[in-house]
Amino acid sequence: MTQIQGFFDSLGSGLIMVWRALVSLPAAPRILKRVAEQAYLIGYTTLPIVTILCFFIGGVLALQAGITLRDFGAKEFIGALVGASMARELGPVMVAILLAGRVGSAATAELASMRVYSEVDALVTMNIPPERLLVLPRLLAVLLVMPVITVLANIIGWLGGALVCEYVKFIGLSADQFFRNLQSFVTVDDVLDGMIKAEIFGFLVMVIACNTGLRTRGGPREIGASVTRSVVLSLIAILTVDYFVTKVLA
Repeated sequence: MTQIQGFFDSLGSGLIMVWRALVSLPAAPRILKRVAEQAYLIGYTTLPIVTILCFFIGGVLALQAGITLRDFGAKEFIGALVGASMARELGPVMVAILLAGRVGSAATAELASMRVYSEVDALVTMNIPPERLLVLPRLLAVLLVMPVITVLANIIGWLGGALVCEYVKFIGLSADQFFRNLQSFVTVDDVLDGMIKAEIFGFLVMVIACNTGLRTRGGPREIGASVTRSVVLSLIAILTVDYFVTKVLA
């Protein structure tokens, strides 16, 4: 019962936080520098690990698909499988998971520290809404950066799959054949669906991170607990919402 009450309490506070951030939207031109800083931080901290992970995900997909499809005489469809899987599902989901682990956890720790050490209370005392100064720049930045990172993740995953096809001889498919098949089956709509997912996931991760950080009370131990809670909730939200968004976009 306590956990259910805590869930709805957190949900309510998160919705209120988002509403207050949206109300502050007319002040966005005054916080463009903060938005740019957050966009840089999100890209800088996420892109390197996204590059490595998605390259190998694309390679593993091509390798596994090649082993299976070769036995059925359908190895030419490896490009379609890897291309659609990365564009519609694995690209946005993996980027969102890495965002939660790298950026979301850092945002939670920063805001939780500010809350614990009364810096947020000082902003309120100076009549500066913390949602405008701390939350809105992060929400705008993640909405700007997520589509870019997701498209790059897709391209890197496709390159990983193509290189596996080119250099793993028993698959018997060249990189040129891989990309021709990918181009035949993967449409712009597939990529756009993945970008829509990325926007939704990124927004959710940042809302959970900011709300969890601002709700932190206590000391250093509670800051660590908030970071853990933020990452766990973000992962659950990503995978749960992914199911419903996929059904809507299908």
